[in-house]
Amino acid sequence: MQFELTKQFIEDLNLAVAEKNADKLDELLEGLHPVDIAEILDEVDLQVAQFIYRHLDEETASAVLVELEEDIRERFLASLSAKEIATQLDNVDSDDATDIIQDLPDYRKQRVLSELEDAEQAEDIVKLLRYDEDTAGGLMAKEYIATNVNWTMSKSLRELRKQAKETSHVYTIYVVDDERYLLGTLSLKSFLYADTDTKIKDLYRKDPISVTTDTPADEVAQLMEKYDLVALPVIDKENHLVGRITIDDVVDIIKEEAEKDFQMASGISERVDDKDSVWVLTRARLPWLLVGLLGGILGSLVIGSFDEQLEVLPVLAFFIPLIGAMGGNVGVQSSAIIVQGLANNSLSLDSTAKKVLKELGVAAVNGVILAFLIFTYTYITGSPIKLSLTISIALFSVIIFAGVFGTIVPLILHKQNIDPALATGPFITTMNDIIGQLIYFSIAWWFFF
Repeated sequence: MQFELTKQFIEDLNLAVAEKNADKLDELLEGLHPVDIAEILDEVDLQVAQFIYRHLDEETASAVLVELEEDIRERFLASLSAKEIATQLDNVDSDDATDIIQDLPDYRKQRVLSELEDAEQAEDIVKLLRYDEDTAGGLMAKEYIATNVNWTMSKSLRELRKQAKETSHVYTIYVVDDERYLLGTLSLKSFLYADTDTKIKDLYRKDPISVTTDTPADEVAQLMEKYDLVALPVIDKENHLVGRITIDDVVDIIKEEAEKDFQMASGISERVDDKDSVWVLTRARLPWLLVGLLGGILGSLVIGSFDEQLEVLPVLAFFIPLIGAMGGNVGVQSSAIIVQGLANNSLSLDSTAKKVLKELGVAAVNGVILAFLIFTYTYITGSPIKLSLTISIALFSVIIFAGVFGTIVPLILHKQNIDPALATGPFITTMNDIIGQLIYFSIAWWFFF
């Protein structure tokens, strides 16, 4: 049954902690998934969270620590001793343990590592800390199941049982040689159905999909998504098997990238959430608001430069919001499609010209339809035909420009290794608003003056 966190549950929990009622606390937490307990710790005061956490058994506490959000975990770790942190790290996979240690200041990292009872775990963590966290090496875990290509099934079974004690989930059996070069993979189904005297070399699948330790994390995510993989082997430059990446780590990467792109497209310059301070939220939002302010000033200057036309034909002012809104909307739509294609790597085989021409075609069709509708509206409501033509032609022109501009900008940013999500927010809207007004008044000047 899915757990739902309610105010009443929090009140009961706070009461149990205040009374130090261990039985009541056990009753409230019984059967809860570590993810649910992590959610609870996020909602209660730090002292209450500490009491609950120390009440958990070691295995559950370790799983909860892994599931905490990074910013919450960072604050929570500051309240734990190096010994307490080390005790929890002994019970989690090396990749999760590395993620936790990375949240600590350098001086505390050394203290926690020195407190680890499992020397092999400590060694694995030290090795993983050398990799950039945004690469395959930073994502991988050192725990995996591997068998030698020359072993029989019976020997492999004995060896794999030993390895399985240190591995939380078994998805694939990797096949290596005596030098631990990755040769291929063996499915669990093939392993279970094979005769005990059969050799691995007669069963395994060669040429496995793998990544090197320096492969960027986003490429890892794309590869696992493309081939529907639940686990991916990681090799070094000499093709030695050094670790594996599991789907849960990749889901986290996809989620973080989606959140980052959404916030960037909304004009938020850094990753934040509703629990951050007023200053942090302001710092993240203000830069693009300043861009919008500058754009508004430039837009007003454009309108001011056509003040004589507005004095002669003030009705032109009625349609300024329409032109600006349509240009901004079309630009954001075009850039969003391109950014999405760049993110999932589906545009890699298309030329830039082909992409621009396609968006130009879409803009032309939409422009004709919308221009016809606005012409019909203005004509029916009694506007002179020349004014109706001015507005409809201007709207068509703005839509064409916005569609092309919204396509080109993210492509240019992508080629310059700048996140193209920047193009889907206030930048496109502001630029299209300014240039749209310039197009609108230029066409009006051509028609009437």
